[in-house]
Amino acid sequence: QVQLVESGGGLVQPGGSLRLSCTASGVGFRINAMGWYRQAPGKQRDLVATITTGGRTNYADSVKGRFTISRDNAKNTVYLQMNSLKPEDTALYYCNADASNGWRTYAYWGQGTQVTVSS
Repeated sequence: QVQLVESGGGLVQPGGSLRLSCTASGVGFRINAMGWYRQAPGKQRDLVATITTGGRTNYADSVKGRFTISRDNAKNTVYLQMNSLKPEDTALYYCNADASNGWRTYAYWGQGTQVTVSS
């Protein structure tokens, strides 16, 4: 099993910034791609950004130029720097990690951290 622990959510005014962190831990597993997804009330869970172990990134069009995903492979930690936040960025943000045990690859999710953008 792999556990993902997220932190960094909160309330911020429009135009402000937040930084989310997520650390993966699990004995016998190798952490592969990691990413962030978000889900607003009444909506589906959508991709925000992903990053491979080699640093290749992918972003949703709605966050390009405002959000930056990065990771520390030694710490199995992924970060999401969110700048120029808008009210429509308000959502529950989930960390995701693909982890392999040598036989199979599994997808794991964090518990979610709330981001609220409001004046």
